[in-house]
Amino acid sequence: MILATLVYVVQDDQVLMIHRNQRPDDLHFDKYNGLGGKFEEGESPRQCAIRELKEESGLDALELSFKGQILFPKFDKHGRDWLVFIYTVHHFEGELIKLNHEGELKWISQEKILELNLWDGDKLFIPLVFSNSTFEGAITYQNGKVTDHQIFLSSN
Repeated sequence: MILATLVYVVQDDQVLMIHRNQRPDDLHFDKYNGLGGKFEEGESPRQCAIRELKEESGLDALELSFKGQILFPKFDKHGRDWLVFIYTVHHFEGELIKLNHEGELKWISQEKILELNLWDGDKLFIPLVFSNSTFEGAITYQNGKVTDHQIFLSSN
């Protein structure tokens, strides 16, 4: 199982997204995504999210809010399950990097995010990221398409 994080940085009604357009061999190539990545040995989900945010954007999270977790069974080309811990950041400091080894970072209006080239499953949980609920669930893909999903909410 791969453990990973997704971080959505929010400023006013804008959300920092990465357009994964730098590596054609990238599983996420040409898709928009939140920031984040795989855990390093000994890291907690929160530590991973903070480190990945800094590495990918140059920003330091001053607060991190846990929003939920999603399991993606047999998601990658090796058939591994991915368990992703999802956070928002509303307070941060640092100088934003506009381009990294994975893609271009862009501020996108929150109301326009679902119009981007996203994974279909992201469209199921992204609205919940900006709600007052936490969530957990599973989204199953086959040949790049969602074949099953379950998402459960809990109020904060």
